Amino acid sequence: PVFAGLNGSAIENFSCVIYNISLMKCTWQAGRDAPGDTQYFLYWQNSRDNDVMECELYIKDENGRNTGCRFQNVMIKTERAYFLVNGSSKDSPIQFYDEYIGLYKIEKLMPPSNITVNCDEMKNDCTIQWQRPQISHSNKDKCFKYEINIKYK
Repeated sequence: PVFAGLNGSAIENFSCVIYNISLMKCTWQAGRDAPGDTQYFLYWQNSRDNDVMECELYIKDENGRNTGCRFQNVMIKTERAYFLVNGSSKDSPIQFYDEYIGLYKIEKLMPPSNITVNCDEMKNDCTIQWQRPQISHSNKDKCFKYEINIKYK
């Protein structure tokens, strides 16, 4: 598709990650051929029922240009969220960038918590228990597989 705007002015290397259960960080780089005064604005829609919202907390570079966004209280409500970054410049129209991202795919899981180990030397066995990591979108245990790596010292 042909987008109105200066070729090479759209952002590059857009990526997002969800961490600490409900925080999300998206980052990008300015377009290689974007004029120096170009400013970028991120909009996103978490589900079809929600309105499109602009980023509330931009990450800025040393020139004051928006190069990312931090989100709080992110819930994974749908398979894919829609992201749009457009730009403005006094010199010329700026191309926009948009992408649908599967939020499950960008979620970094917390480690399991409340890990306990009880060993019975008489029986020569140990019981290890833990709670599954908290996740933003469900309370299902069935998605998780665990691996225990025991090192004898």
